[in-house]
Amino acid sequence: MTTAREPGTTAGTERARTEPARTKPARTKPARTRPDRTKPARGFNTPSPARTAARYLLLVLVLLLVIGPFLWQLSTSLKGATEDVYSRTPSFLPDHPTIGNYGQVADAIPVWTYALNSVIVAAVCITGNVVGCTLAGFALARLRFRGAKLVLGLFLATLVLPGEVTIVSQYVLVRGLGLADNLLGVALPGAIAMLNVLLMRTAFAAVPPELDQAALVDGAGVWQRLWHIGLPNVRGMLSVIVIFTFIGAWDDFLWPLIVLNDPQKYTLTVGLQYLDGTFSANPRLIAAGTMIAFLPIVVVFALCQRFFFKGVEEGAVKG
Repeated sequence: MTTAREPGTTAGTERARTEPARTKPARTKPARTRPDRTKPARGFNTPSPARTAARYLLLVLVLLLVIGPFLWQLSTSLKGATEDVYSRTPSFLPDHPTIGNYGQVADAIPVWTYALNSVIVAAVCITGNVVGCTLAGFALARLRFRGAKLVLGLFLATLVLPGEVTIVSQYVLVRGLGLADNLLGVALPGAIAMLNVLLMRTAFAAVPPELDQAALVDGAGVWQRLWHIGLPNVRGMLSVIVIFTFIGAWDDFLWPLIVLNDPQKYTLTVGLQYLDGTFSANPRLIAAGTMIAFLPIVVVFALCQRFFFKGVEEGAVKG
């Protein structure tokens, strides 16, 4: 029995109606593999192992060049009288270490008196640089006054001249003030260093000016801005000035030798010349005197270094 077809239909369309629709299989994209995060990726700035080894080798070489003479002097100062320091192959470590050389230095010259004189000169120089350079640097960086650029130019001009050029005029000035053969006359020329003034000016200039403007709105004066805004932000630079001022005053030899005449007022570096003249054949005592003059610098630097980094961290302006 046949069924009547509807007009306008064909066999293909009728078959399409009766057969189930065919679905095309879905295309699956390949899964992306994530990179292994366990292995550290080498960035652009990460040095290669060979370059890292070369850097450490260079650091060790510089370290040996810097602390090598210090360690050799320390070893020589601890050697006994029976050890030959002039042998062709001298030993680095003393065979019979002793501290008796330091006692002989104290018996030969008044080393503690000389050390006290050096401490007095260094204290005066540090006080003058901390106070004077802070005030001068703040004035040049934060205050507006007529002739500020001229004063800054004069400060820069003094850095061009070496110290030996002005040493005669300094001595004439100190003698005119009646400070010849006096520890104050030794410390006076180094009480304010022009380089330290420029360093403090740079440190104060790095402080954002908005802080000063906010303080002016609150009615703060010059001294209040210096104490509450300026100094907290330059403590790191003050530590640098203290370190290098102490080293310069402690190691100075030429100027104290010119000013001082009384042997009891000699500084430590000038007083140690007696060891070189009296015990020139005994380098153990000379090395012991050198270590006595060198160890305070190490102590001061070790103490102030911590305050230097602390001052840089606390003095940073926080947003």
